[in-house]
Amino acid sequence: MTTDNRICQLFDIKYPIISGGMVWCSGWKLASAVSNAGGLGLIGAGSMHPETFLEHVQKCKTATDKPFGVNIPLFYPEVDRLMEIIIDEKVPIVFTSAGSPKKYTAFLKENGIKVAQVVSSLKFALKSQEAGVDAIVAEGFEAGGHNGKEETTTLCLIPPIAEKLSIPVIAAGGIGSGKSMLAAFALGAEGVQVGSRFAITKESSAHDNFKNKIVDAQEGDTILTLKDLVAVRLIKNEFYQKVADAEARGANKEELSEILGKRRSKRGIFEGDLVEGEIEIGQISAQIHNIITAKEVVDDMWSSFLLEKNRISQLFN
Repeated sequence: MTTDNRICQLFDIKYPIISGGMVWCSGWKLASAVSNAGGLGLIGAGSMHPETFLEHVQKCKTATDKPFGVNIPLFYPEVDRLMEIIIDEKVPIVFTSAGSPKKYTAFLKENGIKVAQVVSSLKFALKSQEAGVDAIVAEGFEAGGHNGKEETTTLCLIPPIAEKLSIPVIAAGGIGSGKSMLAAFALGAEGVQVGSRFAITKESSAHDNFKNKIVDAQEGDTILTLKDLVAVRLIKNEFYQKVADAEARGANKEELSEILGKRRSKRGIFEGDLVEGEIEIGQISAQIHNIITAKEVVDDMWSSFLLEKNRISQLFN
């Protein structure tokens, strides 16, 4: 399968499994571990100053001889500097998100870099293909972190995008097992981007408090909020309740911005403040029950994918 799979061919990887570029989780340790396991590891640049980003890229190059990539949120204020580092360090793969791919896609491809764009709708998937990206990450409503306002689920998002686009589609949102990976492939995807499951691995740079909170999470513990600012899926805690109360009384964007303040995601994910921090995670968190290595995640997903694929085939023999 991996020989014919367009995502494996595009990124020169063994398995079509990609770790999401998550803020405060996806440093060089996680990215290199996923790549060494046969997937594609991404460094999440959204929480990094340029000098920190450079350090992670260089350490990742030392830790793996396999392809790896970076995720760049295009609204990032120092994005031009990050692009310079990507070119200087010869990073082979860039996933862009939270902005239009028109500004940088041609520039990156001129430098021999493969480009994928994260979208949450068919409209932006088509615009991204027109901009020249090599692949699309179609991220459903179930995903953690910043999300689309449309609340389109992965089950409903992947089929129309896979049908309308000629470039390969990577499914994201609610995927953390071989079974969900197989479902994504049945919908038309050719790869999966996995966030929450990798956020709770041993190599993730997230705080132990955060990881343990996710392991304890139950169904219904997450909710999409702050849709008037930047939609984000959070575990319900005291900070979330402040936001919910403000939204219920009709708070405007300025008041919500003041409540949000600065460094909320860092406090929650990286520093482990479970009271006043943002606990960003996907709905799949209710199905994560342990903290294991990134290699164990990749191996388990691929083996269970093949096992489930065979089981389904036998049902029709």
